Amino acid sequence: MPEVTAPYAPGTPCWVDLMVPDQQAALDFYRDLFGWQGEVGPPETGGYAVCTLNGKPVAGIMTSMSPDPDQPTPPTVWTTYLAVSDVDATEKKIADNGGTVIMPGMDVLTLGRMSVVADPTGAVYGLWQARDFPGAQVVNEPGALIWNELNTSDPQAAAVFYSTALGIEAVPMEGAPDYSALQVDGRAVGGTQGLDKLPPGTPSHWLCYFAVEDTDSTVDLLTRGGGRVLVPPFDMMAGRMAIVQDPQGGTFAVINAKGPASP
Repeated sequence: MPEVTAPYAPGTPCWVDLMVPDQQAALDFYRDLFGWQGEVGPPETGGYAVCTLNGKPVAGIMTSMSPDPDQPTPPTVWTTYLAVSDVDATEKKIADNGGTVIMPGMDVLTLGRMSVVADPTGAVYGLWQARDFPGAQVVNEPGALIWNELNTSDPQAAAVFYSTALGIEAVPMEGAPDYSALQVDGRAVGGTQGLDKLPPGTPSHWLCYFAVEDTDSTVDLLTRGGGRVLVPPFDMMAGRMAIVQDPQGGTFAVINAKGPASP
């Protein structure tokens, strides 16, 4: 099992969570889809559920709530969190370089400090300064996070921003035209591309990829559970993937990264 035992290097995706109107329905759906175990958390954490795979934390699920009762409930969305050594200092760099602080830094018990921000192209993501909780403790295996991808309306502007504000470098990926690896200290931790191949009107966003044993059977299971297929399974250089939505509208990708299916 690819367990994570060392702290995440700053700039590395370290956690993902889902904000959803019906938390229990989401817990049941992802249990059936990925084998996650999770339950509604205590009141002091707002009921936040830490989902585990074989006893190791892999993702969070929480009830979406509007900070203002007069405002609509936030959309159902998966959020990627990037590890940082200092949330408050990073927020300043983000603001100084054209980004936006949506939810300022706040302590989460003794687990760490978090905030929610957006880059200059509008892609929303989180920051996580670990204390007692480093983030996902299992990755790159079926049912766990394997990749995080920035889809942006302005790849050049985004590349400058992430390099300056977070120390993440966008490096063109060999064999993948118009796609770049996001690197931290020379190691690929994610990817980025423009919106050219996505439906018109798609906003800039971060997309989570979860590893699966069999992309096609996972998509079949998802649709039987009430999910929706946005991009049907297809072969690409990293494996066989699909882009899907859960029954409440949370969008994510699934991939069998062992390689493309045999012809």
